[in-house]
Amino acid sequence: MDITIHSSFLPHNDPDASLTFYRDRLGFEVRNDVGYAGMRWLTVGPADQPDTSIVLYPPEATPGLTDDERRTIAEMMAKGSYATLLLATPDLDGTFERVQAGEAEVVQEPTDQPYGVRDCAFRDPAGNLVRIQELR
Repeated sequence: MDITIHSSFLPHNDPDASLTFYRDRLGFEVRNDVGYAGMRWLTVGPADQPDTSIVLYPPEATPGLTDDERRTIAEMMAKGSYATLLLATPDLDGTFERVQAGEAEVVQEPTDQPYGVRDCAFRDPAGNLVRIQELR
């Protein structure tokens, strides 16, 4: 089989704040910015990986959700327990400093984990957990 990761979806509740975080703090390029019915979908990704993207979407646009489900998703996003993104970099300390300087919510400073990974963690403006591992 020849399968690759093309796109992953993460919810957002403030497209401008999400754009600032992913474009200006993480250095991703904006590949698409689509508005429809008062909502916005943003597609971002690393410039050197044109075939891999993250689609930041308004969760209220998900078809078939009940009002209760929408409220539950909003509550989980607010607590930071709805979605996670795992990234990697060869320069964890430099990346951490750049993201932290943008006033992102720090969840964990760079740490050597007992399971052999060195990583840090932030919350994006929607509350999604963004973990960044150091490539060794």
